Amino acid sequence: MDLNKLYHKLPTVLQNLGISLFGLHWYNRRFGGIFQQEYEKCKAREYNTVDEWTHYQTIELRKLLLHCFDTVPYYSGLFKEKDITRDALNKFTLIDLPKIPFLEKDVFRNLGTTQLLSESLEYPFEYYSSSGSTGTPTKTMYSKKMHQKYFAMFETYINNWASIDYKVPRGVIGGRRIILDGDDKGPFYRYNFIEKQTYFSAYHISEDTAQNYLDGMLKNKVEYMTGYASANYFLARFIEKAGLKAPKLKAVLTSSEKLTDEMRDTFRRVYGCEAFDSYNGVECCNLISECEEGSLHIVPDVGIVEILNSDGSMTNPGKIGEVVSTGLLNYNQPLIRYRMGDLVKISENQECKCGRNMLIVDEIVGRIEDTITGPDGRQMVRFHGIFIGIIDIIESQVIQHEIDKFEIRLVLEKPLSSNELDLLRKRMKSQLGTIDLIINTVKEIPRNPNGKFKSVVSLVK
Repeated sequence: MDLNKLYHKLPTVLQNLGISLFGLHWYNRRFGGIFQQEYEKCKAREYNTVDEWTHYQTIELRKLLLHCFDTVPYYSGLFKEKDITRDALNKFTLIDLPKIPFLEKDVFRNLGTTQLLSESLEYPFEYYSSSGSTGTPTKTMYSKKMHQKYFAMFETYINNWASIDYKVPRGVIGGRRIILDGDDKGPFYRYNFIEKQTYFSAYHISEDTAQNYLDGMLKNKVEYMTGYASANYFLARFIEKAGLKAPKLKAVLTSSEKLTDEMRDTFRRVYGCEAFDSYNGVECCNLISECEEGSLHIVPDVGIVEILNSDGSMTNPGKIGEVVSTGLLNYNQPLIRYRMGDLVKISENQECKCGRNMLIVDEIVGRIEDTITGPDGRQMVRFHGIFIGIIDIIESQVIQHEIDKFEIRLVLEKPLSSNELDLLRKRMKSQLGTIDLIINTVKEIPRNPNGKFKSVVSLVK
Protein backbone atom coordinates (compact mmCIF):
# COMPACT_ATOMS: atom_id res chain seq x y z
CA MET A 1 0.00 0.00 0.00
CA ASP A 2 1.30 3.46 -0.91
CA LEU A 3 0.97 5.28 2.42
CA ASN A 4 1.64 8.64 0.79
CA LYS A 5 -1.31 8.26 -1.59
CA LEU A 6 -3.50 7.06 1.28
CA TYR A 7 -2.49 10.06 3.40
CA HIS A 8 -3.57 12.56 0.74
CA LYS A 9 -7.03 10.95 0.53
CA LEU A 10 -7.68 11.33 4.27
CA PRO A 11 -9.50 14.24 5.95
CA THR A 12 -7.31 16.70 7.88
CA VAL A 13 -8.02 15.19 11.31
CA LEU A 14 -6.88 11.73 10.15
CA GLN A 15 -3.86 13.24 8.40
CA ASN A 16 -2.87 14.74 11.76
CA LEU A 17 -3.24 11.30 13.37
CA GLY A 18 -1.13 9.70 10.64
CA ILE A 19 1.57 12.35 10.99
CA SER A 20 1.56 11.82 14.77
CA LEU A 21 2.00 8.06 14.38
CA PHE A 22 4.89 8.75 12.03
CA GLY A 23 6.19 11.22 14.62
CA LEU A 24 6.14 8.48 17.28
CA HIS A 25 8.39 6.36 15.08
CA TRP A 26 10.77 9.30 14.56
CA TYR A 27 10.75 10.27 18.23
CA ASN A 28 11.76 6.77 19.35
CA ARG A 29 14.30 6.39 16.58
CA ARG A 30 16.05 9.68 17.32
CA PHE A 31 15.64 10.16 21.07
CA GLY A 32 15.45 6.61 22.41
CA GLY A 33 18.21 4.06 22.96
CA ILE A 34 21.65 5.62 23.39
CA PHE A 35 20.54 9.22 22.76
CA GLN A 36 20.79 10.39 26.37
CA GLN A 37 24.21 8.88 27.10
CA GLU A 38 25.60 10.25 23.82
CA TYR A 39 24.13 13.65 24.64
CA GLU A 40 25.95 13.66 27.97
CA LYS A 41 29.21 12.77 26.20
CA CYS A 42 28.70 15.67 23.79
CA LYS A 43 28.13 18.10 26.64
CA ALA A 44 31.32 16.87 28.31
CA ARG A 45 33.34 17.42 25.08
CA GLU A 46 31.81 20.74 24.11
CA TYR A 47 34.59 22.91 25.56
CA ASN A 48 37.53 20.68 24.62
CA THR A 49 40.87 22.35 23.99
CA VAL A 50 42.31 22.34 20.46
CA ASP A 51 44.71 19.52 21.45
CA GLU A 52 41.86 17.51 22.95
CA TRP A 53 39.81 17.85 19.78
CA THR A 54 42.82 16.82 17.65
CA HIS A 55 43.35 13.75 19.82
CA TYR A 56 39.64 12.88 19.70
CA GLN A 57 39.43 13.16 15.91
CA THR A 58 42.65 11.20 15.40
CA ILE A 59 41.44 8.26 17.49
CA GLU A 60 38.01 8.28 15.82
CA LEU A 61 39.57 8.51 12.34
CA ARG A 62 41.84 5.52 12.96
CA LYS A 63 38.92 3.41 14.18
CA LEU A 64 36.91 4.31 11.10
CA LEU A 65 39.73 3.68 8.62
CA LEU A 66 40.56 0.28 10.11
CA HIS A 67 36.88 -0.64 9.88
CA CYS A 68 36.89 0.43 6.22
CA PHE A 69 40.04 -1.57 5.51
CA ASP A 70 38.49 -4.72 6.99
CA THR A 71 34.85 -4.52 5.92
CA VAL A 72 34.13 -1.96 3.15
CA PRO A 73 34.94 -3.28 -0.37
CA TYR A 74 35.39 0.12 -1.98
CA TYR A 75 37.95 1.28 0.57
CA SER A 76 39.66 -2.10 0.89
CA GLY A 77 40.41 -1.93 -2.82
CA LEU A 78 41.35 1.75 -2.71
CA PHE A 79 43.81 1.30 0.18
CA LYS A 80 45.49 -1.63 -1.55
CA GLU A 81 45.71 0.35 -4.78
CA LYS A 82 47.40 3.23 -2.93
CA ASP A 83 49.66 0.90 -0.90
CA ILE A 84 48.09 2.06 2.38
CA THR A 85 48.54 -0.81 4.81
CA ARG A 86 46.57 -1.68 7.90
CA ASP A 87 49.58 -0.85 10.02
CA ALA A 88 49.79 2.60 8.40
CA LEU A 89 46.12 3.23 9.14
CA ASN A 90 46.69 2.29 12.75
CA LYS A 91 49.14 5.23 12.96
CA PHE A 92 47.20 7.65 10.74
CA THR A 93 47.00 11.31 11.72
CA LEU A 94 44.85 14.15 10.45
CA ILE A 95 47.65 15.47 8.25
CA ASP A 96 47.76 12.09 6.48
CA LEU A 97 44.24 12.45 5.10
CA PRO A 98 45.40 13.81 1.68
CA LYS A 99 46.93 10.36 1.04
CA ILE A 100 43.36 9.16 0.48
CA PRO A 101 41.71 10.29 -2.79
CA PHE A 102 38.50 12.32 -2.77
CA LEU A 103 35.16 10.56 -2.83
CA GLU A 104 33.20 12.15 -5.66
CA LYS A 105 29.41 12.51 -5.58
CA ASP A 106 28.96 10.35 -8.69
CA VAL A 107 30.84 7.50 -7.01
CA PHE A 108 28.66 7.84 -3.92
CA ARG A 109 25.54 7.93 -6.09
CA ASN A 110 26.56 4.82 -8.04
CA LEU A 111 28.20 2.71 -5.30
CA GLY A 112 26.53 4.02 -2.14
CA THR A 113 24.25 1.02 -1.75
CA THR A 114 26.80 -1.59 -2.85
CA GLN A 115 30.59 -1.30 -2.53
CA LEU A 116 30.50 1.62 -0.07
CA LEU A 117 28.53 -0.47 2.43
CA SER A 118 30.24 -2.37 5.21
CA GLU A 119 30.07 -6.16 5.13
CA SER A 120 29.41 -5.95 8.87
CA LEU A 121 26.29 -3.83 9.08
CA GLU A 122 24.77 -2.51 12.27
CA TYR A 123 21.04 -3.24 12.36
CA PRO A 124 18.38 -1.91 12.18
CA PHE A 125 19.00 0.69 9.50
CA GLU A 126 17.12 2.88 7.05
CA TYR A 127 18.05 4.80 3.91
CA TYR A 128 17.45 8.54 3.64
CA SER A 129 17.63 10.40 0.32
CA SER A 130 19.22 13.77 -0.32
CA SER A 131 16.96 16.50 -1.65
CA GLY A 132 17.85 15.84 -5.28
CA SER A 133 17.60 19.57 -5.98
CA THR A 134 20.39 19.38 -8.56
CA GLY A 135 19.94 15.84 -9.86
CA THR A 136 19.32 12.24 -8.82
CA PRO A 137 19.36 12.00 -5.01
CA THR A 138 22.01 10.07 -3.11
CA LYS A 139 20.96 7.54 -0.46
CA THR A 140 22.57 7.53 2.98
CA MET A 141 22.19 4.59 5.35
CA TYR A 142 21.56 5.38 9.02
CA SER A 143 21.69 2.68 11.66
CA LYS A 144 19.40 3.36 14.61
CA LYS A 145 22.31 3.90 17.01
CA MET A 146 24.11 6.18 14.56
CA HIS A 147 20.91 8.21 14.17
CA GLN A 148 20.63 8.64 17.94
CA LYS A 149 24.27 9.62 18.22
CA TYR A 150 23.87 12.23 15.51
CA PHE A 151 20.78 13.72 17.13
CA ALA A 152 22.62 13.96 20.44
CA MET A 153 25.07 16.21 18.60
CA PHE A 154 22.24 18.08 16.88
CA GLU A 155 20.66 18.72 20.28
CA THR A 156 23.95 19.88 21.81
CA TYR A 157 25.29 22.04 19.00
CA ILE A 158 22.13 23.42 17.37
CA ASN A 159 19.17 23.40 19.74
CA ASN A 160 21.07 24.12 22.96
CA TRP A 161 23.09 26.93 21.35
CA ALA A 162 19.76 28.61 20.59
CA SER A 163 18.62 27.99 24.22
CA ILE A 164 15.97 25.42 23.29
CA ASP A 165 15.63 21.63 23.39
CA TYR A 166 13.80 18.96 21.43
CA LYS A 167 10.83 19.03 23.82
CA VAL A 168 9.92 22.66 23.00
CA PRO A 169 6.87 23.02 20.64
CA ARG A 170 8.11 23.97 17.19
CA GLY A 171 6.93 24.94 13.76
CA VAL A 172 8.62 23.50 10.67
CA ILE A 173 8.60 24.67 7.07
CA GLY A 174 10.30 22.03 4.95
CA GLY A 175 10.04 20.12 1.71
CA ARG A 176 7.56 17.43 2.75
CA ARG A 177 4.31 17.70 0.77
CA ILE A 178 1.70 17.66 3.53
CA ILE A 179 -0.83 19.24 1.14
CA LEU A 180 -0.88 17.86 -2.39
CA ASP A 181 -3.10 20.34 -4.22
CA GLY A 182 -1.43 23.59 -5.22
CA ASP A 183 -4.87 25.27 -5.14
CA ASP A 184 -5.89 23.96 -1.69
CA LYS A 185 -7.83 26.40 0.50
CA GLY A 186 -6.23 25.36 3.80
CA PRO A 187 -5.53 24.86 6.59
CA PHE A 188 -1.92 24.94 5.43
CA TYR A 189 -0.48 23.07 8.40
CA ARG A 190 -0.69 19.67 10.07
CA TYR A 191 0.07 18.73 13.68
CA ASN A 192 2.28 15.98 15.13
CA PHE A 193 1.17 15.86 18.75
CA ILE A 194 3.87 13.34 19.76
CA GLU A 195 6.68 15.85 19.08
CA LYS A 196 4.58 19.01 19.50
CA GLN A 197 5.49 19.79 15.91
CA THR A 198 3.38 21.93 13.59
CA TYR A 199 4.37 21.22 9.99
CA PHE A 200 3.59 24.10 7.64
CA SER A 201 3.39 23.81 3.87
CA ALA A 202 6.28 25.47 2.05
CA TYR A 203 4.17 25.67 -1.12
CA HIS A 204 1.23 27.91 -0.16
CA ILE A 205 2.89 30.92 1.50
CA SER A 206 1.42 34.27 0.43
CA GLU A 207 -0.06 37.41 1.93
CA ASP A 208 -3.56 35.94 1.56
CA THR A 209 -2.65 32.76 3.49
CA ALA A 210 -0.49 34.37 6.21
CA GLN A 211 -3.35 34.51 8.73
CA ASN A 212 -3.95 30.77 8.34
CA TYR A 213 -0.28 30.03 9.06
CA LEU A 214 -0.41 32.36 12.05
CA ASP A 215 -3.53 30.56 13.30
CA GLY A 216 -1.57 27.31 13.30
CA MET A 217 1.27 28.86 15.27
CA LEU A 218 -1.09 30.24 17.91
CA LYS A 219 -3.33 27.17 18.12
CA ASN A 220 -0.41 24.80 18.69
CA LYS A 221 1.60 27.20 20.88
CA VAL A 222 4.68 27.20 18.63
CA GLU A 223 7.74 28.52 20.50
CA TYR A 224 10.32 28.40 17.71
CA MET A 225 10.42 27.98 13.95
CA THR A 226 12.80 25.88 11.91
CA GLY A 227 13.32 24.70 8.33
CA TYR A 228 14.12 26.47 5.07
CA ALA A 229 15.47 29.99 5.58
CA SER A 230 13.66 31.44 2.58
CA ALA A 231 10.26 29.92 3.37
CA ASN A 232 10.43 31.11 6.97
CA TYR A 233 11.41 34.55 5.74
CA PHE A 234 8.56 34.71 3.22
CA LEU A 235 6.07 33.80 5.93
CA ALA A 236 7.41 36.37 8.40
CA ARG A 237 7.45 39.06 5.72
CA PHE A 238 3.85 38.35 4.68
CA ILE A 239 2.71 38.38 8.32
CA GLU A 240 4.31 41.79 8.67
CA LYS A 241 2.96 43.07 5.36
CA ALA A 242 -0.58 42.01 6.32
CA GLY A 243 -0.29 43.89 9.61
CA LEU A 244 -0.75 40.73 11.68
CA LYS A 245 0.65 40.25 15.18
CA ALA A 246 2.82 37.15 15.59
CA PRO A 247 3.67 35.51 18.92
CA LYS A 248 7.09 36.19 20.45
CA LEU A 249 9.32 33.20 19.65
CA LYS A 250 12.46 31.89 21.30
CA ALA A 251 14.37 31.43 18.02
CA VAL A 252 14.25 30.76 14.30
CA LEU A 253 16.58 27.92 13.28
CA THR A 254 17.34 27.82 9.55
CA SER A 255 19.16 25.48 7.23
CA SER A 256 19.53 24.48 3.56
CA GLU A 257 19.80 28.05 2.28
CA LYS A 258 21.64 31.29 2.91
CA LEU A 259 20.42 33.18 6.00
CA THR A 260 20.76 36.87 5.10
CA ASP A 261 20.89 39.97 7.30
CA GLU A 262 17.54 41.04 5.88
CA MET A 263 16.02 37.74 7.00
CA ARG A 264 17.48 38.11 10.50
CA ASP A 265 16.11 41.65 10.81
CA THR A 266 12.68 40.51 9.66
CA PHE A 267 12.58 37.70 12.24
CA ARG A 268 13.56 40.18 14.96
CA ARG A 269 10.76 42.56 13.98
CA VAL A 270 8.06 39.92 13.49
CA TYR A 271 8.91 37.33 16.13
CA GLY A 272 11.11 39.32 18.53
CA CYS A 273 13.89 36.73 18.46
CA GLU A 274 17.26 35.87 16.92
CA ALA A 275 17.84 33.51 14.03
CA PHE A 276 20.49 30.78 14.09
CA ASP A 277 22.03 29.40 10.92
CA SER A 278 23.37 25.90 10.39
CA TYR A 279 24.73 23.72 7.61
CA ASN A 280 24.62 19.96 7.38
CA GLY A 281 23.33 17.34 5.02
CA VAL A 282 21.60 14.01 4.92
CA GLU A 283 25.06 12.49 4.32
CA CYS A 284 25.73 13.25 8.00
CA CYS A 285 29.46 13.84 7.66
CA ASN A 286 29.72 17.43 8.85
CA LEU A 287 27.89 20.08 10.84
CA ILE A 288 28.34 23.86 10.97
CA SER A 289 26.25 25.68 13.56
CA GLU A 290 25.82 29.22 14.86
CA CYS A 291 26.50 29.72 18.56
CA GLU A 292 24.83 32.21 20.92
CA GLU A 293 27.54 34.77 20.09
CA GLY A 294 26.78 34.65 16.37
CA SER A 295 29.82 32.65 15.20
CA LEU A 296 29.51 29.76 12.75
CA HIS A 297 31.51 26.84 14.19
CA ILE A 298 32.51 23.60 12.48
CA VAL A 299 31.54 20.87 14.96
CA PRO A 300 34.51 18.48 15.36
CA ASP A 301 32.79 15.32 16.55
CA VAL A 302 30.39 14.93 13.60
CA GLY A 303 33.20 14.78 11.06
CA ILE A 304 36.60 16.01 9.97
CA VAL A 305 36.16 18.97 7.61
CA GLU A 306 38.91 20.05 5.23
CA ILE A 307 38.50 23.41 3.50
CA LEU A 308 40.53 23.27 0.33
CA ASN A 309 41.59 25.33 -2.68
CA SER A 310 40.99 24.06 -6.20
CA ASP A 311 44.50 22.52 -6.23
CA GLY A 312 43.81 20.55 -3.05
CA SER A 313 45.86 22.76 -0.74
CA MET A 314 44.50 24.08 2.55
CA THR A 315 42.56 27.33 2.28
CA ASN A 316 43.92 30.27 4.29
CA PRO A 317 41.81 32.29 6.77
CA GLY A 318 39.81 35.01 5.03
CA LYS A 319 39.55 32.94 1.83
CA ILE A 320 36.84 30.76 0.31
CA GLY A 321 37.43 27.04 -0.05
CA GLU A 322 35.60 23.82 -0.86
CA VAL A 323 34.16 21.65 1.91
CA VAL A 324 35.59 18.11 1.94
CA SER A 325 34.22 15.95 4.75
CA THR A 326 35.08 12.70 6.48
CA GLY A 327 32.15 11.54 8.60
CA LEU A 328 32.99 9.98 11.96
CA LEU A 329 29.58 8.52 12.79
CA ASN A 330 28.50 6.25 9.94
CA TYR A 331 30.18 2.84 10.04
CA ASN A 332 27.59 1.18 7.80
CA GLN A 333 28.36 3.49 4.87
CA PRO A 334 31.56 5.45 5.57
CA LEU A 335 32.23 8.60 3.55
CA ILE A 336 35.90 9.56 3.55
CA ARG A 337 37.01 12.87 2.00
CA TYR A 338 33.59 13.34 0.42
CA ARG A 339 33.24 16.32 -1.91
CA MET A 340 29.81 17.78 -1.20
CA GLY A 341 30.28 20.62 -3.69
CA ASP A 342 29.77 23.44 -1.18
CA LEU A 343 31.97 26.39 -0.34
CA VAL A 344 32.73 28.23 2.92
CA LYS A 345 34.81 31.24 3.87
CA ILE A 346 37.19 30.72 6.80
CA SER A 347 37.15 33.51 9.35
CA GLU A 348 40.33 35.45 10.00
CA ASN A 349 39.22 35.81 13.61
CA GLN A 350 39.29 32.39 15.26
CA GLU A 351 38.40 33.59 18.75
CA CYS A 352 34.79 33.55 19.95
CA LYS A 353 33.36 34.85 23.20
CA CYS A 354 31.49 31.56 23.59
CA GLY A 355 34.79 29.90 24.55
CA ARG A 356 34.46 26.86 22.27
CA ASN A 357 37.59 25.77 20.41
CA MET A 358 35.97 24.98 17.08
CA LEU A 359 36.99 26.37 13.69
CA ILE A 360 34.98 29.47 12.73
CA VAL A 361 33.73 30.28 9.24
CA ASP A 362 32.39 33.67 8.22
CA GLU A 363 30.00 32.43 5.62
CA ILE A 364 28.51 29.36 4.03
CA VAL A 365 28.92 30.32 0.36
CA GLY A 366 27.01 29.15 -2.69
CA ARG A 367 23.63 28.35 -1.20
CA ILE A 368 21.78 31.45 -2.41
CA GLU A 369 19.12 30.47 -4.92
CA ASP A 370 16.75 32.83 -6.70
CA THR A 371 13.24 33.27 -5.39
CA ILE A 372 10.27 32.12 -7.47
CA THR A 373 7.08 34.18 -7.21
CA GLY A 374 4.09 32.32 -8.61
CA PRO A 375 1.17 33.88 -10.55
CA ASP A 376 -0.92 34.11 -7.35
CA GLY A 377 1.87 35.68 -5.28
CA ARG A 378 3.12 32.60 -3.43
CA GLN A 379 6.91 32.45 -3.09
CA MET A 380 9.34 29.56 -2.87
CA VAL A 381 12.96 28.76 -3.53
CA ARG A 382 13.11 24.98 -3.31
CA PHE A 383 11.93 22.45 -5.90
CA HIS A 384 13.65 19.39 -4.46
CA GLY A 385 10.58 17.14 -4.66
CA ILE A 386 10.16 17.61 -8.41
CA PHE A 387 12.89 15.20 -9.44
CA ILE A 388 12.77 12.50 -6.77
CA GLY A 389 12.38 8.99 -8.16
CA ILE A 390 13.39 9.86 -11.74
CA ILE A 391 16.74 8.10 -11.74
CA ASP A 392 18.03 9.20 -15.16
CA ILE A 393 18.25 12.87 -14.18
CA ILE A 394 21.90 13.78 -13.56
CA GLU A 395 21.41 17.52 -13.06
CA SER A 396 18.47 19.89 -13.24
CA GLN A 397 17.64 23.58 -13.17
CA VAL A 398 14.31 25.42 -12.83
CA ILE A 399 14.13 28.79 -14.63
CA GLN A 400 11.31 31.32 -14.35
CA HIS A 401 11.24 33.41 -17.55
CA GLU A 402 7.99 35.27 -16.85
CA ILE A 403 5.55 35.30 -13.96
CA ASP A 404 3.70 32.26 -15.38
CA LYS A 405 6.30 30.84 -17.81
CA PHE A 406 8.83 28.26 -16.58
CA GLU A 407 11.53 26.07 -18.02
CA ILE A 408 13.16 22.94 -16.62
CA ARG A 409 16.61 22.14 -17.99
CA LEU A 410 17.78 18.55 -17.59
CA VAL A 411 21.08 16.74 -18.05
CA LEU A 412 20.09 13.11 -18.56
CA GLU A 413 21.61 9.67 -18.49
CA LYS A 414 19.03 8.64 -21.12
CA PRO A 415 15.80 10.22 -22.45
CA LEU A 416 12.83 10.33 -20.09
CA SER A 417 9.62 8.48 -20.86
CA SER A 418 6.40 10.35 -21.61
CA ASN A 419 5.11 9.26 -18.18
CA GLU A 420 8.16 10.74 -16.45
CA LEU A 421 7.79 14.01 -18.36
CA ASP A 422 4.10 14.15 -17.43
CA LEU A 423 5.06 13.54 -13.79
CA LEU A 424 7.46 16.51 -13.87
CA ARG A 425 4.75 18.75 -15.31
CA LYS A 426 2.22 17.55 -12.73
CA ARG A 427 4.62 18.14 -9.84
CA MET A 428 5.55 21.64 -11.00
CA LYS A 429 1.92 22.66 -11.41
CA SER A 430 1.03 21.18 -8.02
CA GLN A 431 3.52 23.61 -6.47
CA LEU A 432 2.76 26.71 -8.54
CA GLY A 433 -0.78 26.34 -9.83
CA THR A 434 -1.55 27.10 -13.48
CA ILE A 435 1.67 27.83 -15.40
CA ASP A 436 3.20 27.35 -18.84
CA LEU A 437 6.08 24.88 -18.64
CA ILE A 438 8.66 23.66 -21.15
CA ILE A 439 11.20 20.91 -20.46
CA ASN A 440 14.50 20.97 -22.32
CA THR A 441 17.34 18.46 -22.37
CA VAL A 442 20.82 20.02 -22.41
CA LYS A 443 24.35 18.64 -22.50
CA GLU A 444 25.40 20.68 -19.49
CA ILE A 445 24.20 23.43 -17.18
CA PRO A 446 26.59 26.42 -17.21
CA ARG A 447 28.56 26.92 -14.00
CA ASN A 448 29.19 30.11 -12.05
CA PRO A 449 32.79 31.21 -11.40
CA ASN A 450 32.74 29.22 -8.13
CA GLY A 451 32.13 26.01 -10.06
CA LYS A 452 28.49 25.65 -9.00
CA PHE A 453 25.20 26.41 -10.66
CA LYS A 454 21.94 27.70 -9.21
CA SER A 455 19.27 25.03 -9.23
CA VAL A 456 16.59 27.74 -9.26
CA VAL A 457 16.82 30.92 -11.37
CA SER A 458 14.21 33.65 -11.69
CA LEU A 459 14.50 36.19 -14.52
CA VAL A 460 11.45 38.06 -13.22
CA LYS A 461 12.23 41.33 -11.46
